[in-house]
Amino acid sequence: MAAATRTAAHAAMRGALPLGFTSTAVLLLGAVYCLFPVSWVLVAATKSKAELFSISAFAPGTGLLSNLADLAAYRDGVFWLWLLNTLLYAGGGALLSTVVSTVSGYTLAKYRFPGRNVIFNLLLGGILVPAVVLAIPQYLLFSTVGLADTYWSVLLPQILHPYGIYLARVYAGAAIPDTLLEAGRIDGAGHGTLLRKVALPLMLPGMVTIFLFQFVAIWNNFLLPYIMLGDDQKFPLTVGLYTLLAAGANQPSLYNLIITGALVSIIPLIALFLTMQRYWRTDLSSGAVKH
Repeated sequence: MAAATRTAAHAAMRGALPLGFTSTAVLLLGAVYCLFPVSWVLVAATKSKAELFSISAFAPGTGLLSNLADLAAYRDGVFWLWLLNTLLYAGGGALLSTVVSTVSGYTLAKYRFPGRNVIFNLLLGGILVPAVVLAIPQYLLFSTVGLADTYWSVLLPQILHPYGIYLARVYAGAAIPDTLLEAGRIDGAGHGTLLRKVALPLMLPGMVTIFLFQFVAIWNNFLLPYIMLGDDQKFPLTVGLYTLLAAGANQPSLYNLIITGALVSIIPLIALFLTMQRYWRTDLSSGAVKH
């Protein structure tokens, strides 16, 4: 009996090895596919103007510091203004969107009121509508009220995000026990106290997820600021680098600035993910211990 069990276990392990190897190989191929453009940008940013098109694509150059200096000096440092604008749009928009999504999702998950299901179904429908479809109507609305070509024209459309509200509702429904809220009500806690003292601490990992999704989406957003903004002093990095790329057709010397700017633009995203990972791990592990 024991020998038969060992034989079956060995057979199962032999069957699992090819499956595990295949999964690992697929993941490695996906990682290479995703990291290939990043590695090319990293190497290309080190090349001087003379080296960019004259040496091998993955051979590092000697011009990284000069490229950074040229980028900083271009038009009196307009790149750094674009970077600050992007931080404002992405940081402010993601923070406001996370607050709105958290409160809305918590309300939809834990309160019963007329029209609750209708609102949730409308949110699901909003997820299916591509942002590109709404860009032109939003521009016309902001032009009517005089907010086009302002910071608000890029910030305000990002605050109400149907997918963020959907995520918050799902997470609140799973992470916040109804019995815990009921115990708080018995102790005399009001709605605001329950939200601050009970719901928000339990929803923190979900809030971090929503913030990251929104931050990356706004950071990489091109179409909305491209349509809304006419003053290049308000441009985010995506639109600013696009204008450099358009100008590079007649001035090939700008290609080094574009590549170096692309490299600098991904550094804040990497730093953000590395920083926020700690909150995911801490909160998820502490939640596992509590439950």
